[in-house]
Amino acid sequence: MVQAWYYNDDGTDQRLPHQHNPVKSIDLEKLKEKTGVLYWKIDADNYESEGKLQKIREERGYTYTDLIECCPEKLENYEDKLKNFFLEHLHADEEIRFVLEGSGYFDCRDIDDQWIRIQVSKGDLITLPAGIYHRFTLDEQNYIKAMRLFVGEPVWTPINRPADDHPARKSYIEMANTSFQQGIKQSA
Repeated sequence: MVQAWYYNDDGTDQRLPHQHNPVKSIDLEKLKEKTGVLYWKIDADNYESEGKLQKIREERGYTYTDLIECCPEKLENYEDKLKNFFLEHLHADEEIRFVLEGSGYFDCRDIDDQWIRIQVSKGDLITLPAGIYHRFTLDEQNYIKAMRLFVGEPVWTPINRPADDHPARKSYIEMANTSFQQGIKQSA
């Protein structure tokens, strides 16, 4: 099951957990409310027969998939690609990843511009909304195999920060502010 916490930027290896002491955890509902990130747990060994992934794909319009393996032995230009994955950026479309093996971290900015670290492992399906600032890194295992899903043809273009004038970022901020305001009203 995915776990999330506020990131402690202590300057050490990006592959470490970077947790505060004590840990500042964030539950899945708050994660969704503060970032728009969606999460599902799927049986990674039986996803084709289970049907849950297929149902999500149909509901959300994910028509294209491919696989990526990130490890020194399987990813060309491994060190350079990991550096690029860890640069803060956004995309004009959702970023959807289903972890088939291994583990890693997605970091994303909340509505207050603070980093939240999301630990993903086998069976986790995560959707980062278009326009959210984020980055990815492996953990100390240095291995992840993931299915990448897209609506239509894949677009691989990261848009590095600052990109506050990008239409996807503007839409994301509007959505986040609305969601955040609803969360305040519900907790009052």
